[in-house]
Amino acid sequence: MTGIGELIAAGRALVDTGLSPGTSGNISLRAGERVIITGTGAPLGALTAAHFAEVALDGTHLAGARPSKETPLHLGLYGRDDRHRAVVHLHSPQAVALSCLRPWRPHNAVPPLTPYFVMKVGQTPLLPYRHPGDPALGDDIRALEWPVRAALLANHGSVVAGGTVAEAVECATELEEACRIALLTEGLSRRELTDAQAAELAARWNSPWTRVDAD
Repeated sequence: MTGIGELIAAGRALVDTGLSPGTSGNISLRAGERVIITGTGAPLGALTAAHFAEVALDGTHLAGARPSKETPLHLGLYGRDDRHRAVVHLHSPQAVALSCLRPWRPHNAVPPLTPYFVMKVGQTPLLPYRHPGDPALGDDIRALEWPVRAALLANHGSVVAGGTVAEAVECATELEEACRIALLTEGLSRRELTDAQAAELAARWNSPWTRVDAD
């Protein structure tokens, strides 16, 4: 299985930055028509080759460890866009906290408070609550009618995709920071980027920001 070294390094980085408490979270990499994903209960900060599974794009287990129960969630993002080559799912504290609140707008859970969130992450909807491992999470991702590379899962955490493992980790890190800032400013008279400002940034950085809802 190729790409395992990248995933091991990514897992360690996510733990070192406090984004993956305990044995929570899972990461994956698409290699052609197959996906390499961490196995059930794999510790992201101490991964070895034995902690990985290989699955087909339809979820069939091909080799290695028992795949993470969140495999359908990962496959949902891969199925949306061929440019998605890596997926990171985390129970990071700030994203979990924000996922327990009402979304900022009906189709976007996180307000655009900084340019970097719009540039690096983009529109981030809040998906309905499902129990961890529910295959319907993958269906929810596929059913979205506008481009996304990240989402919050209600009362659960975050999931992001990237063109590379490093890009997915960067996106997850930026999303966690955006959630932290949103929580810090919750209930205050905060100044958000306007719809026009967010749209201009998204166009410049080819970031998904296509669904604008009224307050």
